[in-house]
Amino acid sequence: MATAGVPRRFCRCACFCSENLYVARYRLHVRFRGEEQLRRDYGPILRSRGCVSPQDFQQLLAELEEEVERRQRLGQEAAARKALIASSYHPVRPHVYNTLQDEALAPEFLAAAEYSTSPGADLEGLLQRLETVSGEKRIYRLPVFTAPFCQALLEELEHFEHSDMPKGRPNTMNNYGVLLHELGLDEPLVTPLRERFLQPLMALLYPDCGGGWLDSHRAFVVKYAPGQDRELGCHYDNAELTLNVALGKAFTGGALYFGDLFQAPSALARPLEVEHVVGRGILHRGGQLHGARPLGTGERWNLVVWLRASAVRNRLCPMCCRKPELVDDDGFGDGFTREEPTTVDVCALT
Repeated sequence: MATAGVPRRFCRCACFCSENLYVARYRLHVRFRGEEQLRRDYGPILRSRGCVSPQDFQQLLAELEEEVERRQRLGQEAAARKALIASSYHPVRPHVYNTLQDEALAPEFLAAAEYSTSPGADLEGLLQRLETVSGEKRIYRLPVFTAPFCQALLEELEHFEHSDMPKGRPNTMNNYGVLLHELGLDEPLVTPLRERFLQPLMALLYPDCGGGWLDSHRAFVVKYAPGQDRELGCHYDNAELTLNVALGKAFTGGALYFGDLFQAPSALARPLEVEHVVGRGILHRGGQLHGARPLGTGERWNLVVWLRASAVRNRLCPMCCRKPELVDDDGFGDGFTREEPTTVDVCALT
């Protein structure tokens, strides 16, 4: 157990520097251990997607080596950025850094969370308080934030984007956006959102996937706009569960589409598509393969919270599907712990 008053230490799995490296040009996630392994495992599919000349392959090889080096430095660099931002950045909407208040949350979200903590609460009762997008895929939607809070948060994020502060990108697939823990919004905003509201909801919706044992998260905002990222390839999240909230602005297109659990949408079947609505959040399992259709017009900003349960991921890393090989991290970590596993009857998303 973590000592009272001491922040809990989270680790990464060693696979972070070798698995699930995304190559946007070829719309492919790859495992990378060197040139020989890359040719052996991905040669045919790379050639089918346009990587045909020796120059193409050498460029890809250089990009993957650079990405591995970036991941190895990520923890230290993220900690340094966070420290600099904390000492030098001046918010334009300081009130969004206050501890999360009920006034920022949609009445429907508050009602669902309150029901989830009430005596005798069950799944059937909770489902009456939110929208079931797909019962089969266990995808749900409900309002999360009020319109004024979405607007204030968006103004703060834009102000930060236009500042000269250093910025870490959300992940290898999203090149525009903000990491909330670096900006200093993790402790006042995301942690209480997870602990007070999301955990009781997820405990009823996803008890078999660690919903009642959420003990960490990774939160970031992604931005889609003309000339920047416009769509997102099919992938699954490094999370047991995911919340995706549209913050704004005005936009068309960009719907989320879903395949099956750890399985891409079939070319013969029409995938489930879910339109974004500002202020509303989409809840789904992290292993549910999904992507985003191309943006039509405008800008779309979304808050994404990867919710993690060490009781699940300490048994099986969701990215390499093996028992995690733990590596200490200087930054935020990926939700793994060195503690003895909790005895809890959960599936490991296998």
